[in-house]
Amino acid sequence: MLSSHAMQSPFIFVQKLLPLVLAACCVLAPTRALAKTDRAELVTHVESCEAILQDFQRDPRTAIPARVLAKAKGLIIVNQFKAGLIFGVKAGYGVIMVKQSTGRWSLPVLINAGETSLGLQLGASDVETIHVLTDDQTARLLFRQRFRLGVDAKAVIGPKGAEANNPDYKMIDAPILTYTKNAGVFAGATVKAGYLTRSDDDNATLYNTLYTMPELLYSNWVKPPAEVQPLMDLVQSIAP
Repeated sequence: MLSSHAMQSPFIFVQKLLPLVLAACCVLAPTRALAKTDRAELVTHVESCEAILQDFQRDPRTAIPARVLAKAKGLIIVNQFKAGLIFGVKAGYGVIMVKQSTGRWSLPVLINAGETSLGLQLGASDVETIHVLTDDQTARLLFRQRFRLGVDAKAVIGPKGAEANNPDYKMIDAPILTYTKNAGVFAGATVKAGYLTRSDDDNATLYNTLYTMPELLYSNWVKPPAEVQPLMDLVQSIAP
């Protein structure tokens, strides 16, 4: 069992910080955004999403309960950043994964994340969010160019461990259960957490394929590169 006093390792901190610095550079230099994203940068996006999930699960105060993960049909891990000194949380990136009919989890598929209303933690420069998808249909909404969390599908704050592990607790019925480190939110509260968009060009670069989100999520036509395997193994281990 992980101690509630476990501290985030410097390595994990660097994993999560580097992609945000790179993304901020894109905001501050619009011409860079027009260029093709380097594959090494995309790998850091996947690695930072793995680090975020590890962070959440390491701390009992933020860990997604096993009872919730047992019903997960998909996971979306999002890392968003504060663009500049006077702006709110405007942009970011993430990955989506789905549980295939075989019981195995898919490749992590890269997505873009837009403005969120979940807010920054005091003194923080980023917002880390995990969305648990509880049905098979919600993930497919991302096949559109833009998917609005809490609008196109209902999203509510998911229960924490003490609640979900209570045998008398009635599990929340919603297609998206959202987990954030913001201590001021409560289970069952409705959220509108910005929007997500497809990132087909980035996935083509990362996986060296012309297949797009539907095939990457729901087929086994692309062999997982070594860089994404740790995240796939982590998700398979916590949500078998």
